[in-house]
Amino acid sequence: MRLKDRVALVTGAGSGIGRAIALRFAQAGARVIVNDVKAEKAQETVDAIAAGSEAARGRALAADVADSGQVKRMFAEVEREFGALDILVNNAGIAEGAPGDREKIRARSEARVGELMAGGPATTHWDLTQDMSDEAWHRMIGVHLNGTFFCTREALRLMARGNRGAIINMSSVAALMGLEASPHYSAAKGGILAFTRAVAREVASRGIRVNAICPGYIDTPMTKPMSPVMQRLVIARTPLGRWGEPEEIAATALFLASDDASYFTGQWLSPNGGLFIG
Repeated sequence: MRLKDRVALVTGAGSGIGRAIALRFAQAGARVIVNDVKAEKAQETVDAIAAGSEAARGRALAADVADSGQVKRMFAEVEREFGALDILVNNAGIAEGAPGDREKIRARSEARVGELMAGGPATTHWDLTQDMSDEAWHRMIGVHLNGTFFCTREALRLMARGNRGAIINMSSVAALMGLEASPHYSAAKGGILAFTRAVAREVASRGIRVNAICPGYIDTPMTKPMSPVMQRLVIARTPLGRWGEPEEIAATALFLASDDASYFTGQWLSPNGGLFIG
């Protein structure tokens, strides 16, 4: 088993990509710590791990990764119960905005598509950055970028004791190409990619590998609010002609966490169906 007896913490693992990664790691023999901001969602994933195999082990820990105090307490619990950490997956994230913001984006995107399909120029402007509140910006950066930093900082303190470990940061295709409807999300994911490269260089001498995954559009609860028009547009822009599945991202994470990726550090892999080819 590729991760036999290794201790892995997956943040934001109550659903979607995080849950798929937690399940795949458990199947590969890891002892999986399932984090989510909602305790009941984390426990649902732990229950799914147990249902998959009597030998599989999971532990639910609730914490908001954007809160450094909660992150410190979570890692203190990891240290007390497991004594070490071999793998960290910084997966926790939030959608592009509040319901009101999503409706605004939906209306503007559908208007723009309609204008372009009619053969004329797009006269509906995005105007998202100029309308964005401080709260929306700080929350997006807080969960994605600050959360990745807070968890990485605590994980490195544990991994440095044994001079080994693997950290996988969840970036996005938004970091590679920019998404016009999500400037704050793109900025957060771009920051994660730069952070990945820097920390990989920093901790390489300790035998700790740091890599990133940059998924394209994946069928998860976070992408469900997209309008049918935008969902069809995503498929039209993706050469493979479909959305990705959480399990496909989990397979990438398993590779990066395992010894099969022993010569990978500071890199990004992008399962995106050809949406971005670079």
